Amino acid sequence: MTSSLSVDALPHVDPTLLKGIIAPARTALLLIDVQVDFVSPDGVIGMAGVDMSGINSAIDKMETLRAVAKVQGAAVAFVRVVTREETDSSALKNLYARRGRPGQHAICRADEPGSDYYRLFPEGGDIEIEKVLFDGFHGTDLEEQLRAREIDTVLVAGVTTDCCVDQTARSAFHRNFNVIVVSDACAAYEDALHAGGLLALEKNCALLADTKSVLSAWSGISDEA
Repeated sequence: MTSSLSVDALPHVDPTLLKGIIAPARTALLLIDVQVDFVSPDGVIGMAGVDMSGINSAIDKMETLRAVAKVQGAAVAFVRVVTREETDSSALKNLYARRGRPGQHAICRADEPGSDYYRLFPEGGDIEIEKVLFDGFHGTDLEEQLRAREIDTVLVAGVTTDCCVDQTARSAFHRNFNVIVVSDACAAYEDALHAGGLLALEKNCALLADTKSVLSAWSGISDEA
């Protein structure tokens, strides 16, 4: 059923309202898992032959959003997975083993190239978060860092829409942040998972916006400054 779902057909927030929602002083752009193993042709998933064209398009949008966020003074947070044998999830290991794929949980290993950022890299003043599973808030100080900057709204972008973007967006909502997912700055390895993931988020915990609308809203703020 979701295979024919169009992202363009999903409800997106009225662009004329967005300016009042994403004031830069209280908004953070969360960039989720833009790492070699997840998005580079030379990473674990790319080397397995997965088509990265949709991923690359989303990263293009993330680069634009990040550049404008810096100009506008919005906070930027880089959230990535860094795994180690001693902190591996036993539940995740069991899940892969029971699927007949033992060892596939071992991705984005610390001190290996796969855990490195790809195309987008933190700069001075950016928040950097390391997590061990899907949720950018679980077991990290992301919430504390956002609260310290008086952030109440997050723009979520990254990979994958159906997994770590989803988990982090829901967790932000549970912590009483206003959540906007930037639909064309997220991606999954299958179109149906991307569209279905956005549909579920929009139904339950987030507004959807596209990059053009975010840029337009922030441009309007600049014009009034």
